[in-house]
Amino acid sequence: MPTANNDGTALYYETDGVGETVAFVGDVGYGAWLWGWTAPAVAGPFEALVWDLRGTGRSDAPAGPYDAATLAADLEAVLSDAGVRTAHLVGAGLGGLVALEYARRYSRAETLTLAGTAASGDEFADPEVLFADPADPTALRESLRAGFTTDFRETQPDVIDGIAEWRRTDDAGPDAWRAQAAAVESYDADPLYEITLPALVLAGEDDPVVSLSAAERLAADLPKGEFEAFPGRHLFFVERSRPVNDRLQGFLLDHADADLA
Repeated sequence: MPTANNDGTALYYETDGVGETVAFVGDVGYGAWLWGWTAPAVAGPFEALVWDLRGTGRSDAPAGPYDAATLAADLEAVLSDAGVRTAHLVGAGLGGLVALEYARRYSRAETLTLAGTAASGDEFADPEVLFADPADPTALRESLRAGFTTDFRETQPDVIDGIAEWRRTDDAGPDAWRAQAAAVESYDADPLYEITLPALVLAGEDDPVVSLSAAERLAADLPKGEFEAFPGRHLFFVERSRPVNDRLQGFLLDHADADLA
């Protein structure tokens, strides 16, 4: 079981595939199940690296509050332990903020893909709509209303059941969730002109957590930002995994080494 260590905090991660590394950074409270539709799509031409943020899954859950700088240092510890020289970062929500902070502080990042992310915690409307105590099965399902459209929840009950079970075992408990949420609330990415990496900003058209306009502003303010919106809510990249994965793969291949592209 590969485990990195950042100042005494053990951080679990897994890799799959070969090639340039694509490192996935999860959203507030969610376990690594979040990337179950996305990471396999890039593993092959790329190496997919998925890790449990502190407070979730098999990683340690030290007392909070956390901040984006600490979580970026966690990511640096994971990439270093995995022997990654450079990485394409894919972050959702909180993970997008961590990716932005990582790009500012460290030199390994090659590109950024930011899903359901704004430039500051002030632009996250209400992250608490995503939270449910893993010990409460009913609340776990109800909180998925913020992530998925009614149509998806009604036509894909087996998928929703599976997600609820993964959340029960891998998501952050109440204390760790609040510690991660503090990292969202306290974050401000300005000045964005300093982050000059190629960046792809993806958004859900009906996201109740990060508005379409906030995601568009983030893309516009990044010097090399691109923007695309998809039907769906906060977890649009799960619900619309095929077109989102196609867009992600195209972006990664455009910025991969010449022999891979």
